[in-house]
Amino acid sequence: MIELSELFDEDAYSLGGDEKSAVICDHLALLSEHHYAHCPEYRSICDAFGADTAKRISHVSEFHCLPVRLFKHYELKSILGDSNVKTLTSSGTTSQQVSKIFIDKQTSQYQTKALSCIMRSYLGPKRLPMIILDSEAVLKNRQMFSARGGGILGMSNFGRKHLYLFDENMRIKHEALEEFLDKHAETPIFLFGFTFMIWLHLIKELEKTGKTLNIKSATLIHSGGWKKLESEKVDNSMFRQRISAATGIERIFNFYGMVEQMGSVYMECEQGYFHASVFSEIIVRDPLTGEALEFGKNGVIETLSILPHSYPGHAILTEDQGVIHGQDDCRCGRKGTYFSILGRLPKAEIRGCSDTYES
Repeated sequence: MIELSELFDEDAYSLGGDEKSAVICDHLALLSEHHYAHCPEYRSICDAFGADTAKRISHVSEFHCLPVRLFKHYELKSILGDSNVKTLTSSGTTSQQVSKIFIDKQTSQYQTKALSCIMRSYLGPKRLPMIILDSEAVLKNRQMFSARGGGILGMSNFGRKHLYLFDENMRIKHEALEEFLDKHAETPIFLFGFTFMIWLHLIKELEKTGKTLNIKSATLIHSGGWKKLESEKVDNSMFRQRISAATGIERIFNFYGMVEQMGSVYMECEQGYFHASVFSEIIVRDPLTGEALEFGKNGVIETLSILPHSYPGHAILTEDQGVIHGQDDCRCGRKGTYFSILGRLPKAEIRGCSDTYES
């Protein structure tokens, strides 16, 4: 079996076909047994559904998955005591319950190393000067992060000389920005933020004031907030066009991820598809029968990750709809499953980091 430590040193999209499937199955089997032994709630659920965690499984679709909403109602964890454990909370409106995800030191290290491996494919091996398109005020409680704060801290590991672009009132710090851009004029720059907040506080603000930025060498990575942008009739193509017009940035990558599976994010490639890395896999299921669907058919997304050791989040049935387009043959050159997100299930809660912003 290929160990996690070996995967961290490889290209995140270097494995495909039967080789990747075997790696994912081996690690998911170990996690299923681990969580069955150490999480009473997970054990009860498996027993109730007749899921045999000791059974040899040959395909990722056979692992028992948990509906993502369970994390809103139960404190699911496979660790003893509270020593050195951080609690991540999902985004939610004030009327919603939030998921609570318990991260120990080992799982945190796995998440950071996996994310670093994935980001190398987009940012290169060196840390770049970084603009965080948010306010530093969001990082208040270091023991209980929101998904927004956790995302910022996770991504900030891949930058240096960090500048938080907005003040506590979410206004652009123009003077600090000009100083930053002057200082790093000859260096590629990394920008990260949440989609709707970039739209609201950067793009629309620059357009309103008639200002533009010249940061063509920058790479922007963003996620979340599409529900609110849909209400403004803004899709991914328009978002990219308006960002490019306001800032000059051409390298713009969206990603799909959730607090329940931090670290194993699904990055958008140059062809506009999300990709599963060596640390994760995607299944699309029929919403009525639960059957795993063939490529090209729309259904409910199940996400699998080999990283969560401190909580049973290795196989999660989401509330998102999607379609798998193929495997190992995307024109971007990356191996693995590639797919598109088609939106939330009807009546599903708004829960993205910037979808819930100001709710």
